Amino acid sequence: MGSPNNKPARIFSLHHHTSLPCTRAHQIGALLLIATTFFLTRLFDQSFSTCPPSSLNHDHSSPNVVHVSDGGSLSWPQRGYGSHLSLKIYVYEEDEIDGLKELLRGRDGKISADACLKGQWGTQVKIHRLLLESRLRTRKKEEADLFFVPAYVKCVRMMGGLNDKEINHTYVKVLSQMPYFRRSGGRDHIFVFPSGAGAHLFRSWATYINRSIILTPEADRTDKKDTSAFNTWKDIIIPGNVEDGMTKRGVAKVQPLPLSKRKYLANYLGRAQGKVGRLKLIELAKQFPDKNMFYVSARMVMAGTVMLLEEEEGLYECLWAVSANLICILNSVTSFHEMMIAECVPVILSDQAEFPFQNVIDYTQISIKWPSTRIGLELLEYLESIPDENIEQMLAAGRQVRCLWVYAPEIESCSAMQGIMWELQRKVRQFHQSAETFWLHNRTIVDRHLVEFSSWDPPMPLP
Repeated sequence: MGSPNNKPARIFSLHHHTSLPCTRAHQIGALLLIATTFFLTRLFDQSFSTCPPSSLNHDHSSPNVVHVSDGGSLSWPQRGYGSHLSLKIYVYEEDEIDGLKELLRGRDGKISADACLKGQWGTQVKIHRLLLESRLRTRKKEEADLFFVPAYVKCVRMMGGLNDKEINHTYVKVLSQMPYFRRSGGRDHIFVFPSGAGAHLFRSWATYINRSIILTPEADRTDKKDTSAFNTWKDIIIPGNVEDGMTKRGVAKVQPLPLSKRKYLANYLGRAQGKVGRLKLIELAKQFPDKNMFYVSARMVMAGTVMLLEEEEGLYECLWAVSANLICILNSVTSFHEMMIAECVPVILSDQAEFPFQNVIDYTQISIKWPSTRIGLELLEYLESIPDENIEQMLAAGRQVRCLWVYAPEIESCSAMQGIMWELQRKVRQFHQSAETFWLHNRTIVDRHLVEFSSWDPPMPLP
């Protein structure tokens, strides 16, 4: 007698009360039916299978495949992203909201967008311009999935267009005039902060935009504050700005040298700024000249010799390959993108660093991450020990994905903007609400005073 847990197998038949004889013809027919069912099942499984979440994929028919260099491809995984880009983004016009023009042009309106294209802050301008031309842009707020708030505040601040207090006041004024921001508590609004300071450029970010989507190239920086403005759940790491001359088709400013012609093992470029890790790197270069590592201060300009460098208050563009080194040592990830373009293996000494597009790029194939607590002769000896064939493999892997660091028009299948759009799509929510949003039985959205959303008049109180 079977135990309660050993249930007898169920027998399914078309008729419960009539027993029919099972002939050899019936048996052959049953076998054919099973074989046909198995074949059709396998056929349908292959037809509707999703793209694997691997970094390289050659299924050119899939809409989420991005073609990259050397004939390869990258695919954004279906899980959490969807099979194709379908989001709609509303871009606020600078004349639409009082104060927005000041965040773009300064208090006197004299700072041009072209003047802000240089240096790391150039991503604010490029992303804004590319969104204005995007097929995913909508001019109807009511159908938008996300809202983009353009601002060039890093550039405006550095050029004297607004001071910190004015930036803070202007942001608050702008946000108080956005009913859709109020409706969601900022959850569906996008802001770009392109420097190490991140959202700290807006001093009151933690009060007003702590739920918004922040695009920034550096997640490990706190701008000397106690907490980072980057949240791994909602924010997106973007590639830093690459000077257009480094990435243009044809003859670009940077022509990487073959490994056989590179005479330096590694270099570190940057200012010490009193930071322990950077001081150790500089001392290493001086203490062990036989290791073929050299240090170049960001304050030095040696155009036409070993390096071409443009530096403005610590925001610089370095043409790495001209310095003929194999490996570039990073104390932050600011210049990772330039190293990719110049074909130099990045060594990352920033323990808390986050990187762009980690769902499709395996960074262990293209870079080295070394503990910042072990900066010393051990590091140089390790770098020396890496076989040339391994360096070549890492450089080759880097060539395949480096197009994702280039801010190119939408016609390019592989670009930083394509990657950002895929990451933004994952942030889209069917439903948004805030502490000041309420709804009634007929789905009417109202505020605390039961005023319908269509009647919300700016300026609106913010938290």
